[in-house]
Amino acid sequence: MDIKRNATAHWEGSGKDGKGTLTTASTVLNNTQYSFNTRFADGVGTNPEELVAAAHAGCFAMKLAFNLQEAGFTATSLDVKGVITLDTNTGSISSSKLTLTASVPDITKEKFDELVADAEANCPISKLLNTAISVETTLA
Repeated sequence: MDIKRNATAHWEGSGKDGKGTLTTASTVLNNTQYSFNTRFADGVGTNPEELVAAAHAGCFAMKLAFNLQEAGFTATSLDVKGVITLDTNTGSISSSKLTLTASVPDITKEKFDELVADAEANCPISKLLNTAISVETTLA
């Protein structure tokens, strides 16, 4: 079974002076503003890289939760920060770094690392990204 999700972008004007909005079918984003300044400076609104970082962090956390469940563990908490690096010289995403702080009762560090590595390689957003992906972990 295929699951399809969608979003729309609307842009007006030039690349540097224009502006746009993003809307998702769920309306979590609803005419959310984005522009040159939100992407390359500190303007108000969002940007594509921030959205990819959120998608990757969320996808990884969910995949790891499923991995833990299948191995007989339940996380008390999984906190993931995603950082997407946009190389402005090449115009491409050069890396995605995930920083995970996890609380998982009764799991060994070895088992935890195994399940993290699988989530890193196999969450759908990791598979989508054609870039270097790294995960830094803290098991509390």
